Amino acid sequence: MNRKYISWVFLLLLFISCNNTNQKIDASVYEKAAKHLPQNLNKFVTNTIISQNWDNNVLNYKTKNDTVFKSFLINVNDLEIKEGELPSTNSPRRNYQEFTSPDGKKSIYIKDYNLWVRNLITKKTKQLTFDGYEDYGYGINNAGWIKNDRPVLKWSPDSNTITTFRQDARGVGEMYLATTNVGHPKLEKWKYTLPGDEKIFEIERIFINVKSGKITNFKMGRDYQRSTTTDHIADWDGTLLDANFSGDSKKLAFVSSTRDHKEAHLKIADVKTGNIKSIYKEITKTYYESGVSGENWRVFFKSNEFLWYSEKDNWGHLYLHDLKTGKLKNRITSGNWLVRDVLHVDEISREIFFTAGGKEQGNPYHIYLYKVNFDGSGLTCLTTEKGSHIINPSDNWNYFTTTYSSTENPPVTLLKNRDGETLKEINRVDISQLINNNWQKPIEFSVKARDNETDLYGILHLPSFYNEKDKYPVLNYIYPGPQAGSVRNYSFSSTRRDFQSLAELGFVVVALDAMGTPGRSKSFHDAYYGNMGDNGLPDNIKAIKDLSKQYKGMDIERVGIWGHSGGGFASTRAILEYPNFYDVAVSSAGNHDNRNYEADWGEKWQGLLENIDIDDNERPNDYDFTKTNYDNQANQLLAKNLKGKLLLAHGNLDNNVPPYNTLLVVDELIKANKDFDLIIFPNKRHGFGDQSNYFMRRKWDYFVKHLKGLNPPSNFSLTF
Repeated sequence: MNRKYISWVFLLLLFISCNNTNQKIDASVYEKAAKHLPQNLNKFVTNTIISQNWDNNVLNYKTKNDTVFKSFLINVNDLEIKEGELPSTNSPRRNYQEFTSPDGKKSIYIKDYNLWVRNLITKKTKQLTFDGYEDYGYGINNAGWIKNDRPVLKWSPDSNTITTFRQDARGVGEMYLATTNVGHPKLEKWKYTLPGDEKIFEIERIFINVKSGKITNFKMGRDYQRSTTTDHIADWDGTLLDANFSGDSKKLAFVSSTRDHKEAHLKIADVKTGNIKSIYKEITKTYYESGVSGENWRVFFKSNEFLWYSEKDNWGHLYLHDLKTGKLKNRITSGNWLVRDVLHVDEISREIFFTAGGKEQGNPYHIYLYKVNFDGSGLTCLTTEKGSHIINPSDNWNYFTTTYSSTENPPVTLLKNRDGETLKEINRVDISQLINNNWQKPIEFSVKARDNETDLYGILHLPSFYNEKDKYPVLNYIYPGPQAGSVRNYSFSSTRRDFQSLAELGFVVVALDAMGTPGRSKSFHDAYYGNMGDNGLPDNIKAIKDLSKQYKGMDIERVGIWGHSGGGFASTRAILEYPNFYDVAVSSAGNHDNRNYEADWGEKWQGLLENIDIDDNERPNDYDFTKTNYDNQANQLLAKNLKGKLLLAHGNLDNNVPPYNTLLVVDELIKANKDFDLIIFPNKRHGFGDQSNYFMRRKWDYFVKHLKGLNPPSNFSLTF
């Protein structure tokens, strides 16, 4: 007999033996759990630095104690900390729909699919392009899953030229959403590409001389709307990625990426003529990335060199190449660790400042600052303090502050010089009030991956009343990536989401950065390339089993899992593919079949959509795409496997992950005659907005009822 069936029978008999009275968790238990939410704990973390700004050799910073704010400054010449008001910048209020020039005198904005320039001194405006129209406009920031009215571009250093593009969305498929209201619904319609679409977003790169209005087209074919760091070509602030002007503003270095992200092609464009020179190309078997969170390539026009980031030896490292020939001059970094982000390059001293992980002992997700010479010599760790470091440099990088912390240790801010010498401790966060209010430290752990060789890292949350003689159901939080992990960083936090709140309801909570997530080796990140249905679940299951040998109170006969977005995809996958391990899943806003999610993302991690040749007689007539290379990630194809309890949730106006992803699963669950639960949030986007607390409570209820066999308090309100 199935072991889980036995356990559930035992639980049922236990309830029957209790005089047929339903056991309950009353509201006071929920109230105590809610005290461990970030909204309630953060106020007990005091003396935190909330801003830092450099003015030459003077550091200005502001601290917060509850509702009290204080300002300080320190001059690196005397290292004396003085309290006082921060200097006023008198900077005008920023218009986030416009892109301001480096000299602060001009801004670019979109009007009627064309670009305009505004003189911020005289307030006069001038039209720069004239032939843009719907679906064929200039600087358009639409990648399907993200869309706004701010233009995508990059200014030249002299503030005279911008580089941008004309986006061709003609013939691109559309996405539709409808509001919920009395009367006729409002239809939302916009361009949204899907894997396998014949027509996707393409861009025509251009230069515009802002003063003369001259437009110069790049003398090349169209590019796909891709970058080397994200699935879009624009940074969060609208900056055009993978495009960098020379210091004299006469040339532009940029990288073209193929639709499948497998090729990255470095090119140089002449600003005056639009002529293009091919410099270097890297081709990978899976996908090329130029950094963990930012692009790490640089072009040095004065010395005719370029810095290139590559994972060709399985680790992300820096290489110096000749700009004229493209040939390798020398390797700069090497070893079983990875460069994360190049923060600064000093071309005069020929030094590179960068962050990295995995080189120092301990947790490889801890981030440290290093410097190294162009020739690879002089590699030095500038932040030796154990933990994860956040860097704030002076303009010339002669000084910087580092704020370091770990999951258990609160942030400490140090002032250092260019060589990493500590000049002064600036600040130390106070968590004494946090401790006095029953703060529970997360437990950082390491286990072996599915291969029994690779070290995996994660965090564990135990109830404050944990006793190994008792048994606690296990909850597995998951965000599978592949662009991010479940924990993501191991710096200090008063609490992560509602992890400890769930622990206080009598659960052991586990979050793991499984194989297939970034921040480690290339092979680690590629673990389930082409098979996103994997979701790192084999690693999560093994981790829970291994942890239960150490923490005897973990009841792995009762296991739940939850996640949002990619985590919604993964949590549903878990209960459908591993029904004998996971008993309950709460899945919100999941991209359950990436054929119904943005092409940029799916085609990077799963590959281009391909049909598998089979006899037509084998293909069911009532379902599309059942024999493709995307079948291994389609949750609805496993609906018949459902044994446990599944709660699905989605906002009906989710313009990131369209709600049809969840409805695909719902449709197949109904066809398979499966019991499940569903919450649709009317008129809500990807994060559920002001109804997110309601969903959190319903999630708590679901786990309490179906894993602990207890009735939750009725209509409990999570208000703050």
